[in-house]
Amino acid sequence: QHREARTMPSMARTAALRAMLRDGARFWLSALVLVSCVASAYAKASVADGTDSPRSRALHWGAVAAGGALLAQLMLGAGEGEKTDEQGEVNTSLELTWREDEGASKLVPIYPGKLAHAVNGPSSTLAGSESDVTATVPSFLMSEVAAHNSREDVWIVVDGLVYDVTKYVDRHPGGWLPLVNMAGKDCTDVFANYHGAKVYRTMLPAFLVGKVTDLTIPEHVKDFRAVRQELLRRGLFQTDMRFYAKLGAWYLFLLLSSLFLSLACSSLSAHMAGAAVLGLFWQQMAGLGHDLGHSGVTHVFHRDMLFGATVMNALMGISTGWWKRSHNTHHVVCNSIENDPDIQHLPIFAVAAKCFDWPFLSSYHDKTFGFGAVERFLVAHQHLLFYPVMMFARFNLYIQSWVLLLSPAGKEAHYRKSEAVALAVYACWVSVVALSMPTWIQTAGWLLVSHSVTALLHVQITISHWAMETYHGRGYNDATDEWYITQLKTTMNVDTPEWLPRLHIGVE
Repeated sequence: QHREARTMPSMARTAALRAMLRDGARFWLSALVLVSCVASAYAKASVADGTDSPRSRALHWGAVAAGGALLAQLMLGAGEGEKTDEQGEVNTSLELTWREDEGASKLVPIYPGKLAHAVNGPSSTLAGSESDVTATVPSFLMSEVAAHNSREDVWIVVDGLVYDVTKYVDRHPGGWLPLVNMAGKDCTDVFANYHGAKVYRTMLPAFLVGKVTDLTIPEHVKDFRAVRQELLRRGLFQTDMRFYAKLGAWYLFLLLSSLFLSLACSSLSAHMAGAAVLGLFWQQMAGLGHDLGHSGVTHVFHRDMLFGATVMNALMGISTGWWKRSHNTHHVVCNSIENDPDIQHLPIFAVAAKCFDWPFLSSYHDKTFGFGAVERFLVAHQHLLFYPVMMFARFNLYIQSWVLLLSPAGKEAHYRKSEAVALAVYACWVSVVALSMPTWIQTAGWLLVSHSVTALLHVQITISHWAMETYHGRGYNDATDEWYITQLKTTMNVDTPEWLPRLHIGVE
């Protein structure tokens, strides 16, 4: 803002600088007031309850230290994402493209190694490649590729090349459902969104079976791809660990504050406040869980997955493996009546009238959803049930996590045993805190309040999709429902004040 202000006329520059100072002052004063109020509440609670045990002191000063660390980072550290001197060169070559590679943007060949030979013919064979192919690969029409669209026969198209990934389906880190739902289709943009340059270079060549000769790219898709290339060139997908350092201090502040109020204080109001803060902690940590599930923190699959399966499971109580299986499927088939698990909530909720068209088989849950007397009664009252169900929705996520890990489908999950141990740790520490309440009524109230606060997260997620278009079957059939158009049709952004997205962890 200051750099822009220097180029403005004098009066406009003065107004801009005043606005900048006003916004900055508002933010820092808000942070100071927040920390001061919480610190004051701590002091009053400690004095009023007469708690002075080593445990209460440790929790008290731990929370204060975490809050202080967060405030210091906010006031003294540079804002995350401010580096602009690491932009890459403008790509003028038709043979190169920007891709993400373990968190870094790299300008790489569109078709590395054997893939270049498949596109350009024998003359492009590279020295040192695994095999010197002497003939170009077969050519196919998209109608021929479309016939390979079942779990037992999965062909996909990426950048105009055809891959038979049937043997890899059950080993796919994102689960088999995303691959099967894209079988027989061009998944160039879906693939680019979730895979780094290493996958193109080291994994795809082994599955190559041919190339497509009649693939057309709509003009709007070219535009979207150009935007993504520019974002990659600017390095905007690269992780700034200063952001997660702030988040770490924030999470620790919330957790220790909750434990202090719940364990070190004796009043009912302090216990319920502790439950509310714990609910906020769970809601906020879902943002980190989301990033880890997308391998978006370190950008190394096993590193992010292991942290999610251990630390996050122990603190959140929700299986990272279950989340990846469900959420990856949701992204690929967003708002598909038969295939998207995030809108399959009968008998309680019907997201669209299409749910009533006929009984449908859920490819995710592997069961048929019908519409009988029970469903008719509950759906007729879903406007009354919505918020009460959101208050208890977290318990359903616990159940879904254990169902996956204990079922045959759980064999697909990475770090299955680690996840189970971490979930058991979560159940233990939450139970200990809940049972430390002086009465059973307070125990029930503590559990109710803590889980009710997390309803904010569930409302955020449902608002983003439930009000948007739905469809039967599989998408990505033509230019009217390809990847980008489908995302726009099925996902809604919620406009918020500039300061509010931090509360909404970005999912709004």
